[in-house]
Amino acid sequence: MDLIYDWPMGHGPDVDVFASGSVAEVAAALESGGWHSIAFTEHPAPPAAWLQGGGHQSLDPFVALAAAASATSRLRLLTYLAVAPYRNPVMLAKAAATLDVISAGRLTLGLGTGYLKGEFRAVGADFDHRNAGFDELLDVLPLHWSGEPFSYDGTSFSARDVIGLPAPIQQPIPVWIGGNAAVTRRRVAQRAQGWMPLVASPEVVAVTRTPAVTGVDDVAARVSEIRDLRGNGDFDVLYPYKEPDLATGIPSDLDRHIDALGRLADAGVTAVALTGPGDGPLERTIEWIDAMGSGLG
Repeated sequence: MDLIYDWPMGHGPDVDVFASGSVAEVAAALESGGWHSIAFTEHPAPPAAWLQGGGHQSLDPFVALAAAASATSRLRLLTYLAVAPYRNPVMLAKAAATLDVISAGRLTLGLGTGYLKGEFRAVGADFDHRNAGFDELLDVLPLHWSGEPFSYDGTSFSARDVIGLPAPIQQPIPVWIGGNAAVTRRRVAQRAQGWMPLVASPEVVAVTRTPAVTGVDDVAARVSEIRDLRGNGDFDVLYPYKEPDLATGIPSDLDRHIDALGRLADAGVTAVALTGPGDGPLERTIEWIDAMGSGLG
């Protein structure tokens, strides 16, 4: 089971997203501790009312992952997740390819559809067009990454005889798609290398505009469905393992978590995202990283 460190998100309007330490220092500790990946989400312009109600701030995932890449040589880099409709397809393809090249082929591009209307408005993206735009972006990514000239005509994007260089080292960069909707699961089956379900309460998924997935049994059922749709070929499944005692410090009973990870593996999960203490200091973060890496890795 791969362990992925999900950078602690700052909840509320007045948080310090660096409270647990610098990106480079934490990334180096993760690599030393045997972790598989470091991950960042994105919210470039979250509405203030959403933050007041418990929403979260984030770093820019591509910039933060570049910092992590500079301090490591093996740790993989995951956008968990980048909101695909916020970006022009070739700009996203270029950012991903650049990060893959400078990291010597360590990027996994996690993508989602997005759900905050106010943030869509702020970045100039069309909320109602987000699914059609997502599918067009998935068309463009491999064309851009090929390093060969290509043309494309979509509903909101067109390109004529353009070329994107440098081509990424990975061909293709693995794409994992987040969300629970039927259209998401079809995309995973047909066009991606991984699935990132949102496992949360019905109240949370109502805000994020996706069907409820509440635990391992729901995930197992949907993994089976994706396998049937896919026909053949393995794919990764990232489970957000959000146990409260893991986020507050080193738990006294790791055996319970080891058993839980075993049940997740039986359900088809290949990686878990763990979020550590987000209130520092750095020494506490590194102690937690070492304990989880040795205890659960």
